[in-house]
Amino acid sequence: MTTEEARAILVSTAMSNPEILDFRELEKELALAVAADQKYKRENDAKFRAIHQKVSSYEEFRDIVLASHLKPLEKKDKFGMERNQPWNPAAASNVCTSESTCLLIQDSQSEPMTAFEFSREWRRLGAEKRYDFLLRLKAGRLSQLFHAEVCSGLLGEFLSVLEENVQVADKGEVLKILSSLANTQRFDLNLIFLSRAEEECCKKLFKKLQTFSDTEECKEAGYDKEEMLTKLKSLYNVNE
Repeated sequence: MTTEEARAILVSTAMSNPEILDFRELEKELALAVAADQKYKRENDAKFRAIHQKVSSYEEFRDIVLASHLKPLEKKDKFGMERNQPWNPAAASNVCTSESTCLLIQDSQSEPMTAFEFSREWRRLGAEKRYDFLLRLKAGRLSQLFHAEVCSGLLGEFLSVLEENVQVADKGEVLKILSSLANTQRFDLNLIFLSRAEEECCKKLFKKLQTFSDTEECKEAGYDKEEMLTKLKSLYNVNE
């Protein structure tokens, strides 16, 4: 309901019931109608903005809508105390003040609790850190984070990172990760949207896994090399 429609309804009500006219109540109803109208427009704009930004998950889309009423702080805003540090030191310099600070930020050991937090951390990490990040979280944690589905585009990135960095000693955990991803919802749909380059990375990854000669390590991890690879090849549509 727009502000104009709300006013029209209130005037019509007042004209039809002049003997019970209560201006305070009318003012209150008008204020509520205006607030509701503003809330609708604000959240609707946030939805379009989230779609335009191509958010990676529903959680991120929801957070943008829920935070649509928030406004960024400006330099003139006051916090009730004197501020001695620069307003935005990151904007004043594009580099960290010290190498140790940069390393501390990059090597944060906190585990993501949601798919949105994972995506945010994943985008922040450099290519050389993403492989270690996947192995640190392990298959079990990835299954929890992506119990609904793997966020758009991430499956192809996972395959590319694994193909580029996989080591013989990590084969058992990589097999577990591939298996956990294959058990997520809409996995077949994610496969369809892989780019040609990502499909090639997927084939190369399985070729590397096939050539690794650590059968005993795989068995210790609970996997039979040939049986597990054959099953995963079928799930990932990897043809010889």
